[in-house]
Amino acid sequence: MPAPKKTARRSLLVTSVALSSLALTAVPALPAVAAPKPSPSPSGSPSPNPSGSPSGSPSASPSATPPATMSSVGGARLGQAGPQVNLASGVPVLPKDLSARSWIVADAESGDVLAANNAHWRLPPASTLKMLFADTVLPKFPKTEKHKVVPSDLVGVGAGSSMVGIKEGETYTVHDLWLGVFLRSGNDAVHVLSTMNDGVDTTVREMNAHAEELQALDTHVVSPDGYDAPGQVSSAYDLTLFARSGLQKKDFREYSSTVTAKFPGKTTKKKGKTVRGTFEIQNTNRLLTGASGLSVYPGIAGVKNGNTTNAGATFTGVAERGGKVLLVTIMNPAKDEPNEVYKETAKLFDWGFKAAGKVEPVGELVPPKSAMQSAQPGSNASGEAGGAGSGGASSKPVASSTAQTGSGGMGIAFAITGGVLVLLAGAAFLVNRRWPLPDLVRRRPRP
Repeated sequence: MPAPKKTARRSLLVTSVALSSLALTAVPALPAVAAPKPSPSPSGSPSPNPSGSPSGSPSASPSATPPATMSSVGGARLGQAGPQVNLASGVPVLPKDLSARSWIVADAESGDVLAANNAHWRLPPASTLKMLFADTVLPKFPKTEKHKVVPSDLVGVGAGSSMVGIKEGETYTVHDLWLGVFLRSGNDAVHVLSTMNDGVDTTVREMNAHAEELQALDTHVVSPDGYDAPGQVSSAYDLTLFARSGLQKKDFREYSSTVTAKFPGKTTKKKGKTVRGTFEIQNTNRLLTGASGLSVYPGIAGVKNGNTTNAGATFTGVAERGGKVLLVTIMNPAKDEPNEVYKETAKLFDWGFKAAGKVEPVGELVPPKSAMQSAQPGSNASGEAGGAGSGGASSKPVASSTAQTGSGGMGIAFAITGGVLVLLAGAAFLVNRRWPLPDLVRRRPRP
């Protein structure tokens, strides 16, 4: 198979996904699990960060062992400590030497959780939390909107944060800012976008509301960029929900799969002319770029990495092979080896693609609250597209995932291309259980 040309941004390959099967499914009665607010922790100190994500800040490291009781959202097995997998004839054994505190392997389209380990352990998420930030805020502003940065926009960016290089007094498009968020994990870009979104406090409030709407009940947001903060936690399960929801948006898929891009530099004057320079930025996802001695993972298409003092290394990736699209999330490998988070992710992807179709799932990625509420007797969900909203809970499912529509209330039962949510009255509704990703970048291995 010929290798694709190496370009600054690898083009999206649009594939039509046939809606091959529909199942009449009763909405499961999920346990009412409230996420208690984590208690503040004593302060720590930042550390150097080679992975391109924000360095640590005040917050103590989490316990070395998972709690005895964890959330059972998505299935009772997912609330149990330790590896959870249904081994049977023909099912490969799990990879050896996995050291991550928490991980999950799931089918991105069906929602089946193929295997997991401490999936609901609440841990610091680092910059993988930017997936929730993007899923919440990305629909608010068109790509072409411009913003001139003032000093107050960058107030609150944590010491040692990863930065894309936003300059005060310069004007950036929203498109530029999102490239800074996804490629360089730029906390400066996050804060500018948060300012445009009525401030950090508003953004944090909307992120928490959107997490609740997605039933990501392990998550508590304090800082929108993922910078370590007392009480800020998420889980491998929740991060996978954020990735799955975000991947419904074309812009989210495009940004998270972009390898390199040109970013605006400083404006200067040359020979009486105003000149705006540019510089190249590269994605910090090393399975996507093949940087630091790693090979590009075959079929990789995003999503986001992170690294802080307290979180350690975190990563959520999506990859496709043989018609299967898998999501893998890993949090905090114990092995202190270079690129360990990526190596363990690759092992779990390899296992998942071999096990897919053979292994009995141990749980599922649950639908958003609005998808469940719309199926209740007497509900009046219409499937109409929502306007530019807060990204929080919604009484109606959003039927379109373009950059101009709201992100709140996205249901597992909508088709991206048609934007139609099909419902039946009563406690059951017609669900297209597959959540197709028609513009997902299908990557080929390098020669």
